[in-house]
Amino acid sequence: MNNIDRFFSIDPAVFADAYLEYLAKILKEIDRKSIGLFVKTLLEARDRGASVFFIGNGGSATTASHFANDIAVGTNSYEKPFRAISLTDNQAIITAIGNDFGFEEVFVRQLRLIGKPGDVVVAISASGNSKNLIKALDYANNNSIKTVAITAFDGGKMKIIANECIHVPTAQKEYGPAEDAHMILDHLVGNYLLRLVNRVQ
Repeated sequence: MNNIDRFFSIDPAVFADAYLEYLAKILKEIDRKSIGLFVKTLLEARDRGASVFFIGNGGSATTASHFANDIAVGTNSYEKPFRAISLTDNQAIITAIGNDFGFEEVFVRQLRLIGKPGDVVVAISASGNSKNLIKALDYANNNSIKTVAITAFDGGKMKIIANECIHVPTAQKEYGPAEDAHMILDHLVGNYLLRLVNRVQ
């Protein structure tokens, strides 16, 4: 039984209180140094004009889109931009690759086309075991592209193979708190970079 099942209450107000308390506990346990390292990686990519590719499946696909938006457009840095791109957004490409080569190929084949040495790949997954993300990270690691994993549960294989990892320590199958925390990380990082860029300019 995971924590959400354990504290579930038929009373929605009671459940809301328990859920938010649990989410706050999880957020406190995220390693702040890993967030700082991720911000440094994004700033270094910006300085060298590298692209940062965000990838994920399901809810994490929309988190990838949101991250790319908040970092590329949301920072209002156009003279020296953050070149953040979500590889989850082009349905024609995803369905063509998925149909012709299999779903495990949907991200790695995009990286093979547009990824360059010095770029960054950020893979977002609660389980850390999505085959298409692992395949993309393996490709990146073997082609001088820096890899970052944003994970939950026990981190899965992604936590092991990525160059960097921000890990959200939830129990298995707790997708709600995991994805909540991932979106908070997006807004935390985006807000920091927006203010840093405006302060420096």
